[in-house]
Amino acid sequence: MTRGGVGCLVALCIWLANPNPLFAQVFVGDQIQVSLSGQAGDAVRGRALVLSRQGGLCILCHSGPFPEERFQGTLAPDLAASSAALSPAQLRARIVDASRFNPDTIMPSYFRTESGARVAPQFAGKTILTAQEIEDVVAFLVSLKQ
Repeated sequence: MTRGGVGCLVALCIWLANPNPLFAQVFVGDQIQVSLSGQAGDAVRGRALVLSRQGGLCILCHSGPFPEERFQGTLAPDLAASSAALSPAQLRARIVDASRFNPDTIMPSYFRTESGARVAPQFAGKTILTAQEIEDVVAFLVSLKQ
């Protein structure tokens, strides 16, 4: 069985034990090799999330190849440049929980429910993005490499 196959098997066993997508996060080193939703992402939906100032909020801090967006962030790396250096599994892991790789990051953990920060009651225990939205953003970021 390939290394990726072992990761898929581990994620499946975890999911069968508890079919909550938050438990399907299997970090292998600096990666999450298995899709959080079990489906491929859609790059078009991912682009919309990245550019959304109500949803993903990515361009508040990041810039990228988005000429139609006048105001892009300068606090974080350019998305095209940072995406080029990472595999889809590495991108997924960083979107899920950026603080795992840099405890001082200002990037939110998009797929964690616990937080040390104050959270409004209506958002407590909820992720910022869904599992499928994470996969959509990963698909879009991967498309920037092409």
